Amino acid sequence: MSRKVLLIEDEPNITEAIRFLLTREGWNVETHAEGGNAVEAILAARPDLVILDVMLPGKSGMDVLRELREHEEMQALPVLMLTARGQSRDREMAEKAGVSRFMTKPFSNTEVLTAVRDLHAQASRT
Repeated sequence: MSRKVLLIEDEPNITEAIRFLLTREGWNVETHAEGGNAVEAILAARPDLVILDVMLPGKSGMDVLRELREHEEMQALPVLMLTARGQSRDREMAEKAGVSRFMTKPFSNTEVLTAVRDLHAQASRT
C-alpha cells in the first residue's frame, strides 16, 4: 500500500522539516507552495493524505479545502490543516469546510507524526 502525502505549504523551512520527518517514516512526500492551483495539484497527485497550510499565496487553505470537498472522490481524503492562527473561529471554519484535523503552529515533530499516523489509520479502515 502506498503512503503518499501532498504537503501544501509556502514556508520553505516548514516544508523541509515536515518532508524530512515524514520521509524518515516511509512516506512519499510531494510538495506544493501555491493556493491558486492547489486543488488541481491534489487531484493530479491522488495522495493518501494532504497537509494544508491556511495562509497560502493565490488562495487560502480554507478555500482550497472547500473546493476540494466539492469533488465527490475527495470527500473522504484526510486533510491535516496547519495554521499560525489558532483562534476558535478558524478552527470552526475549518471544521465546517471538512477538515480532518487542525494543528496550530508551532507544533512538535511528535504532534505531526501522531496526526499523520492517526489520519492514515482512520482512512485505511474506511
